[in-house]
Amino acid sequence: MKQTIIFEISQEEDGGFVAECLTEDIFTQGDTWEELKMNINEAVKGFYFDRPFYPNVKLHLVKDEMLVIQ
Repeated sequence: MKQTIIFEISQEEDGGFVAECLTEDIFTQGDTWEELKMNINEAVKGFYFDRPFYPNVKLHLVKDEMLVIQ
């Protein structure tokens, strides 16, 4: 069975995204969601460069939002 790694993703105030793997020392960022996915792909390939296969990757977007109840 193939390993699955999870990236916790948060959106910065400027609109960009930051991704941190919860089980490995892999971090990356991107200005857009598509750029972030490409950067995660490259970061995972770089981290696992010496292995015969790459793990599955799950993206978990964490969104902090203030809701004012009136």
